[in-house]
Amino acid sequence: YVQRRITRRAIRHGYKLGQKTPFFHKLVPDLVALMGAAYPSLAAQADRIMDVLRVEEERFYETLEVGMQILDEALAGGVKVLPGEVAFKLHDTYGFPLDLSADVCRERGLTVDEAGFKAAMEKQKAQGRAAGKFKMDKTLEYSGVGNTFVGYDKLEAPAKVVALYLDGTPVAELKVGQQGVVVLDTTPFYAESGGQVGDEGVITSGSARFAVGDTQKIKADVFGHHGTVAQGTLAVGDSVSASVDLEQRAATQRNHSVTHLMHKALREVLGGHVQQKGSLVNAERTRFDFAHNAPVTDAEIREIEARVNAEILANAATQAQVMDIESAQKTGAMMLFGEKYGESVRVLDIGSSRELCGGTHVARTGDIGLFSITAEGGVASGVRRIEAVTGFNALTYMQEMEAMLGGVAGSLKVTPSEVHARVGAMLSQVRDLEKELTALKGKLASAQGDDLVLQAQDIQGVKLLVAQLEGADAKTLRDTMDKLKDKLKTAVIVLGVVDGAKVQIAVGVTPDTTAKVKAGELVNFVAGQVGGKGGGKPDMAMAGGTDPAKLAAALASVQGWVETKL
Repeated sequence: YVQRRITRRAIRHGYKLGQKTPFFHKLVPDLVALMGAAYPSLAAQADRIMDVLRVEEERFYETLEVGMQILDEALAGGVKVLPGEVAFKLHDTYGFPLDLSADVCRERGLTVDEAGFKAAMEKQKAQGRAAGKFKMDKTLEYSGVGNTFVGYDKLEAPAKVVALYLDGTPVAELKVGQQGVVVLDTTPFYAESGGQVGDEGVITSGSARFAVGDTQKIKADVFGHHGTVAQGTLAVGDSVSASVDLEQRAATQRNHSVTHLMHKALREVLGGHVQQKGSLVNAERTRFDFAHNAPVTDAEIREIEARVNAEILANAATQAQVMDIESAQKTGAMMLFGEKYGESVRVLDIGSSRELCGGTHVARTGDIGLFSITAEGGVASGVRRIEAVTGFNALTYMQEMEAMLGGVAGSLKVTPSEVHARVGAMLSQVRDLEKELTALKGKLASAQGDDLVLQAQDIQGVKLLVAQLEGADAKTLRDTMDKLKDKLKTAVIVLGVVDGAKVQIAVGVTPDTTAKVKAGELVNFVAGQVGGKGGGKPDMAMAGGTDPAKLAAALASVQGWVETKL
């Protein structure tokens, strides 16, 4: 974040000095020559650093151009203060940071309404919190001792209710139908942490049954079981049996364990620069965000899948050790930058992966069953996201893909193995037909153009031609316009066409007439009557509209407009 702000400020100053194309990344070789000896990694990663900076520049130039346009519009008309809402829109929608808006305003002797910016920011944050899954009326206040977590080894355990909450307020009991939070002295339920979602399950006591829909931390060592009393009444002090949903936990563990293997495979295939930037692990899938400045290719995805599935087939036992942080560092365990670790940490070995992790995992890599990547894409500048499935979810995914392929093969009347070649042949045929259609449209337009020349009227020595064509697209309109200009010499030409529920309009003015009639003004005059707008040069302009029923009347009004100009 800090590097991006510094880099963007430098790029903007280069932009002001006339550098309208990416230049900043070209400084890397000089930087390596000056400082490579002191910073060996700078020289070792010079190519990657140049690529990252180049991509950053290209993206920022787009941001800069759009942002400056919005800024210029907002500051037009003698405005002295840039509204906070505009500054926030630039920041939130276009990636145009506040300090950059402030720089521009300062150079023009203006200011930014930073209070308004902060208010807009807080409003968005409040909306985000309100949309959160685990919102509560107020923070739970708990002052008792921490609970004992036994969920690494047990999925069912006896416990005692030490606190109950209804709408965020401590209560003595929860009755049937009420939603609340239960705190136990001992729990096998894993509370959401490290990207792994909280456990689901049930807490029972005699006839009372509390369905747990989620488990969240109230404090580091106090877990809150969120759910609903399905039957009976649950009271503080009750002895209960806490049981985790076995299938949900097993599926979540498969996805969490495979995330460790995938992280290692990503670093091996894409490079050591790959770092975790976020994750979500639940029973359905694993979602993993990581630092990387380019899309992951199909070949790389196949290689990552192969490496992870090889680890799964090896069926190595998972090992967990609790040790002090210094000893953990000496083992070479992967530690996530920005993560907060206590004095004691849990070092987890899964296959060839070694990371610090407090989550729950499979006993052996073979328990994961099968691994398949389902999606890959960018989520932020320099951050990619991979989604993957394991076990039965992976099997279901592959069966769905096979069924889809089979359906396509059936429609094409070929075997699944022949689909690729058949689709390629069809695409080639479609391209040929499109070329043929374009040629036919051109011939049709040319034929119409020859007939249209005879319809032109003479107004003050200028030929005026207004007509509606049939079956023409934008290219055909332009081509027809060029031919009509050549034939009419001194002319104003307006052509319209209806394409379904849309209208397309083209206006052409020969160079010797643009002093009096501007194509851009005329096209907007016509387009405004059919629910649209357009623009262009003085001699050629295009527009679109959404009301075909009014096209005839709009074209009929052209003659009067042109006569007033001439």
